Amino acid sequence: MSEEQQYRLETFENQFPERDYRIEISCPEFTSVCPKTGLPDFGTIVITYCPDRLCIELKSLKYYLLNYRNRGVFYEHLTNTILDDIVAACRPRWCEVRGEFTPRGGIRTTVTARYNC
Repeated sequence: MSEEQQYRLETFENQFPERDYRIEISCPEFTSVCPKTGLPDFGTIVITYCPDRLCIELKSLKYYLLNYRNRGVFYEHLTNTILDDIVAACRPRWCEVRGEFTPRGGIRTTVTARYNC
């Protein structure tokens, strides 16, 4: 598990493990820090997944994402790390993490990472 996992993602049992359904979680107030400039980055993190036996508990996810607030990290790294940590925590049937970052220097960036899609 990554160092980000120190803010442990908790899970709970899926009450409908025989059914395929989609869970979408949006964090529209995500913040991190640009590792080059030290300036704040803002964006929305959207996590979409089909649970298998476990679902992600939202309070633990909130604290996990807050862990990025003061960390210098590139968009590509954080999006892929979030995906890896979600997959490690709940082993979904499939998962997609999308980071939609606000414009910086006139450039808007969206990074999408997928597992079993």
